[in-house]
Amino acid sequence: MPYPYNGLEPFIDERTMRIHHDKHYGTYVDNLNKYLETKPELQELTLEELLTKHVADTEIRHNAGGVYNHQNYFGGMRLGTSQIAIGLSGKLLQTITRDFGSIQGLKEQFFKSASEVFGSGYAWLCAFSNGRLCVITTANQDTPLVLGLKPLLCIDVWEHAYYLKHQNMRAEYIDAFWNVINWVRVSERLG
Repeated sequence: MPYPYNGLEPFIDERTMRIHHDKHYGTYVDNLNKYLETKPELQELTLEELLTKHVADTEIRHNAGGVYNHQNYFGGMRLGTSQIAIGLSGKLLQTITRDFGSIQGLKEQFFKSASEVFGSGYAWLCAFSNGRLCVITTANQDTPLVLGLKPLLCIDVWEHAYYLKHQNMRAEYIDAFWNVINWVRVSERLG
């Protein structure tokens, strides 16, 4: 992670981050590595290549997807509170305004999508190949890559991402997440 376990306090608590990163994400990494030991022909592929060329392989979809999604999630947050003025300017701001009307419009669509994930999954801000933005959801450890989308930001809405602090109040967690978004990273991902 690019910050200490307590670096997202008070929005995401240290205990959740330790368990989420070390146990949940760590298990996906371990399982993927064990599986790839039996598949030497796949060992040189990137996560993106695994997830686009071998997505029909359940072990790849679940474990490489778990690694990829968690890397996007952890990498999309920053130490301290998110500051809209930092990174949310230039091309990113113009594109968000064009496609959602405003930052508030994006926030509302992102919140709605994340709230409506049934069970476990993610909400994503993605870019189409033409540069247009969209918000989508994926179930379990599926990724936007199979849809030909470029992921820019995701929120993990599996219960393990928020239950210790927010219990069953997913909406409270989604609001808290908005405060730790790394807009510089989102801008870099957009290109």
